[in-house]
Amino acid sequence: MKLKDRIAIVTGAASGIGAASALLFASEGAKVALVDLDEKRLEQVATDIQSKGGETVSIAADVSQADQARAGVHRILDKWGKVDVLMTAAGVSLGGTVDRIDEATWDRTFAINVKGTFLWVHHAIQPMIAAGSGAIVTVGSQLAQSSLGKNAAYVASKGAIASFTKTIAVDHAAQGVRVNALMPGVIDTPMPARSLQRQADPEAARRGWTERHPMKRIGQPEEVAKAALFLASDDSSFVTGTLLFVDGGWTAH
Repeated sequence: MKLKDRIAIVTGAASGIGAASALLFASEGAKVALVDLDEKRLEQVATDIQSKGGETVSIAADVSQADQARAGVHRILDKWGKVDVLMTAAGVSLGGTVDRIDEATWDRTFAINVKGTFLWVHHAIQPMIAAGSGAIVTVGSQLAQSSLGKNAAYVASKGAIASFTKTIAVDHAAQGVRVNALMPGVIDTPMPARSLQRQADPEAARRGWTERHPMKRIGQPEEVAKAALFLASDDSSFVTGTLLFVDGGWTAH
């Protein structure tokens, strides 16, 4: 087991990439703290893990709230005594070009995607530094490198996560903490499904996304979870500060 006896936190664990990663981490021996606002789905993921003999704690939290991040990490430390892995998969995509989105849309996107990543890293990295080891996996997007447009706040936020990941990897490498970012392509999760609903022709948009990947298909959350496991485990012991594109060749164009 690649994560035997390790304590992992996954934000955005109620669905999509976060849920798939939490399930995989648990199957590889980790005790997993599940963080999300969607309590109903969060409990479904917890039940799935527990039914297979895994151990979880569910934390209903808004990742953009500092007090909730602090309390969440303290709860995990009180229960399990350490944090070995943090994956920040919570995110939101609201669409829109810069001339049309309002300030509230920009602020909400950055609050969840960027501030939420910062807050959970800020609190979870403290016990990692004290222990001299840890692995942090952030979640960016292939769009930060190769955008289709019409999603200004989201793409900018994912670019911020990529840069944030690189600089904190440099800051904390000597303390034994590795920090890497996943950069997924279009993955079959609720987020792109909601994006499709905003399109004038959802089926045409989906076909366009599919064709844009050289592999000619949309990815599955379990495929991204396997990459997350690599970055969270000792398999990537000499990997830090990298952006791992799991994008079906999208950015190879």
